[in-house]
Amino acid sequence: MDIKDLRLLIKLVTETDITEFEMDNSEEKIIIKRGHKPEYITVAAPSAQQFAPAGYQSAPLAAPTPAAPSAAVPAADAGDTVNSPIVGTFYAAPGPEAAPYVTVGQVVEKGQVLCIVEAMKLMNEIEAECKCKILKVCKENAQAVEFGDALFVIQKL
Repeated sequence: MDIKDLRLLIKLVTETDITEFEMDNSEEKIIIKRGHKPEYITVAAPSAQQFAPAGYQSAPLAAPTPAAPSAAVPAADAGDTVNSPIVGTFYAAPGPEAAPYVTVGQVVEKGQVLCIVEAMKLMNEIEAECKCKILKVCKENAQAVEFGDALFVIQKL
């Protein structure tokens, strides 16, 4: 299988809800997996009384104060997000000296390239899924991204 076919397979997997793809023939075996389900473990914290030395009495713990509601939500957080379909490195432009694909405030068409996420030396173009306006670029150029990380905040048009 050549690199073009491999890129096409990766693109097909990332554009669908498929989480695992496996292909096996007499010459090669290809397995593509994406994402994982995080495990959350909850541990109860021991009370302060358990570790107090003999004869020592600690003051009762104060009840936690509720956080004050934020006065204003920034407009950039009010839109939808474009998330990374893979783990890799975010690139805002096609090259180090080139202009970025998109800028804040720009209106982009469906299918227009927003950025590149490099994974294992493969440059994966992330395209707009609909006509939208870029409200915020969430990552810095050459910054590592995880699966599901927000890359852009957009407003669908």
